Amino acid sequence: MNTREEKMAQFSRLLDIMDSLREKCPWNAEQTMESIRPLTEEEVYELSDAILKGDSDEVSKEVGDLFYHLVFYAKIGEEKGEFDVADCIRKVCDKMVFRHPHVFGAEAGKAMSAKEIADTWELVKAKEKDGNKTVMSGIPSSMPALLKAMSVQEKARGCGFDWQRREDVWDKVKEELTEAMEAAAGDSREHALEEFGDLMFAVINAVRLYGFDPEAALGGACEKFRRRFTYLEENTLKKGRKLSDMTLAEMDAIWDESKAKGL
Repeated sequence: MNTREEKMAQFSRLLDIMDSLREKCPWNAEQTMESIRPLTEEEVYELSDAILKGDSDEVSKEVGDLFYHLVFYAKIGEEKGEFDVADCIRKVCDKMVFRHPHVFGAEAGKAMSAKEIADTWELVKAKEKDGNKTVMSGIPSSMPALLKAMSVQEKARGCGFDWQRREDVWDKVKEELTEAMEAAAGDSREHALEEFGDLMFAVINAVRLYGFDPEAALGGACEKFRRRFTYLEENTLKKGRKLSDMTLAEMDAIWDESKAKGL
């Protein structure tokens, strides 16, 4: 592993490269925070993919790409006279020190389990100067709905608002399923949409309460469907036919084959 000096040297090199690119590269020079935001989102997903694959070399590369983007935002802020990279790092350092009193504060050395820390996290955050006015106000509006559902549930849990027994959540899931079915049979699309949302929110809650990641669970289901559908498509083409020419029963038979093969 690299020494502290080497780490600082490489970070300094990145800052120098960013300065040069903003000055000498036409594409980099014309970028704004708004223009690189979608690219940053893409980089985050690429990092996520690398982590899920367990590819350490790829994770290292994607972390570097994300570092570049963060320095990019800081550079633009500096050019506007609003903030620079030191301000960004200082703020996150101050925040982490404040949020970990059991490590840095008066409670340093106090024995706390990871669960106890997680359970009091939102309460500690609420004490921050210039922090979020409410527990939920810190959740980004642009966050994808599945992640947002997980976030609001976790924030509520951090304040003690959660199911006492995880088994009780199934009654809520059943209740929301019944309401969604009734609404879907009705005439109001707006009401049906609302009830479908409530059902999905309840299912995500159940997944969370049982200690699983809803994103991973749904992602796995999507990948499984893709594998089986690809098998269906490939085997249909082998027979010289198109999916559009097959009956649902014929497609179901090949679909069952894919399941039998463990796809």
